[in-house]
Amino acid sequence: MHAEDLVDLDAAHVAAAIGEPARARMLYCLMDGEARTSTELAVVAAVSAPTASAHLARLKSANLVAVLVEGRHRYYRLAGSEVARLLECLNVLGGRVRAPRSPRAPARLRAARSCYDHIAGRLGVLLYARLQALALIRPVSTGAREECELSCDGVATFSALGIDIAAIRAQRRRFAYGCLDWSERRPHLAGALGAAFLETALRRKWVKRDLTGRALSLTRCGSSELRERFGVELAAAGAP
Repeated sequence: MHAEDLVDLDAAHVAAAIGEPARARMLYCLMDGEARTSTELAVVAAVSAPTASAHLARLKSANLVAVLVEGRHRYYRLAGSEVARLLECLNVLGGRVRAPRSPRAPARLRAARSCYDHIAGRLGVLLYARLQALALIRPVSTGAREECELSCDGVATFSALGIDIAAIRAQRRRFAYGCLDWSERRPHLAGALGAAFLETALRRKWVKRDLTGRALSLTRCGSSELRERFGVELAAAGAP
């Protein structure tokens, strides 16, 4: 068997693993970056505990989920940011067959949510656009991917927030890129820089995580800070 045939088989294995509805529901539940037990994922997928275990074994064999063991408990999470990006792209492709397009996601998810470990939704898209408009980041096209680099002003701005640029550059992942947002159809900031920004926003209480899902709530403090620092105009959750 030729090497290219093996690649084709691997791709088919991954596609088949994602293609089952219960497994897809499990994967999209894990898009918030949190780890969950098989019991929790069984509820999400609306299947029995034994069936959930079988589905999770299939997802693990396709390298789509990883298992964390803590004492007697086993937790499942996405295997990495590339898996999250693949799932986001599938959402985008799925939306292309609908015309005219109408938003299907709940309003809270469309406003702001986590895409694995970075900010997505309208908030993420507006932030990414403002970072470019202020010349803090600049897109660098490399084939089909839109990578990003920081300008000198961008380095200063992110460093002022307590983000260690040198440290995140040293991570074994893409530094920054535009991730196409499935609800907005425009890119938001992803990669190590996007993850660091979300961590900073949570630490500074600019956004709060939803306790049961991927939604992020923009606080009044966050709304004010993002407007003053970046010119992002988005009302806080619950604000008039």
